[in-house]
Amino acid sequence: MVVISVGRDLLSQETWFHIREYTQERKRPYGCDQCGKRFAQSGNLVSHKRIHTGEKPYGCDQCGKRFSRSGHLAAHQRIHTGEKPYSCDQCGKRFAQLINLVAHQRIHTGDKPYGCDQCGKSFSQSGNLVSHKRTHTGEKPYGCDQCGKSFFQSRHLVSHKRIHTGEKPYGCDQCEKIFAESQDLVRHKRVHTGEKPYGCDECRKRFSQLRNLVAHQRMHTGEKPYGCDQCGKSFSQSGNLVSHKRIHTGDKCYACDQCGKSFSQSRQLVLHNRIHTGEKPYGCDQCRKIFARLQDLVRHERVHTGEKPYGCDECGKSFSQSGNLATHR
Repeated sequence: MVVISVGRDLLSQETWFHIREYTQERKRPYGCDQCGKRFAQSGNLVSHKRIHTGEKPYGCDQCGKRFSRSGHLAAHQRIHTGEKPYSCDQCGKRFAQLINLVAHQRIHTGDKPYGCDQCGKSFSQSGNLVSHKRTHTGEKPYGCDQCGKSFFQSRHLVSHKRIHTGEKPYGCDQCEKIFAESQDLVRHKRVHTGEKPYGCDECRKRFSQLRNLVAHQRMHTGEKPYGCDQCGKSFSQSGNLVSHKRIHTGDKCYACDQCGKSFSQSRQLVLHNRIHTGEKPYGCDQCRKIFARLQDLVRHERVHTGEKPYGCDECGKSFSQSGNLATHR
């Protein structure tokens, strides 16, 4: 028998197209009559068609949420049961869904296979790339039907809607406190466990929340990324900038319900309230004297230690309080 090999370049484009189409039909015989997508198994076609029809035949008996595929329902139900059958062999962290484990493992490998063709930024998950691309296009396809606000990502819309509904589906099994977001529950649970997974590599201090570590690290780096557009003063934390701006605006949004006095910062109101309550939470361990403010305790302790941190640059005399130095000058 003589076998004649015919190269692709010898076939017409039309002939090659028909050969490829025939091969695809053999491999994936089940085609969608709406969009033409093909599948190897009839069950996959049935599931796919629900994208077009919107049918969601699988309902959760816990919360009523519905799904187009039984596998999606099974994964969802693990939110209620707490089951996490997939574990990372590097760090032992467990997941309710296999795709989340696969994405997590890229933290250990550093693999970021999904790259943006606009700016070159890479991502470990394809969904993150899709969401990122919207920062270039400005597209916000997920709109709230209550207030019209739009979002880059569907999960942000889901979270936002809970503002309107008041839904808090994530409950703590230790104290029964409930949360609108799963990550808020995860952070809250560390109050009970004492877990502090985020450690500073400069001083080894540990934190229960990543944002607290990031803020703490600015003590070492001196970074102050939040600048006031009125006077140019910079701050290491955004909350401090917000409080500072009230100096310029005169806004005093924290009011005392006892006497009506208003303050620009919440901590000022807390201190003021102690005038009414008589609370003095700061105690000296040398003489048991108590104070309403921490700075008053610090000043008092210098009576015992003899510390005089404020020195006159004219004569060298030192003082325990800055006010005494100012009077001396």
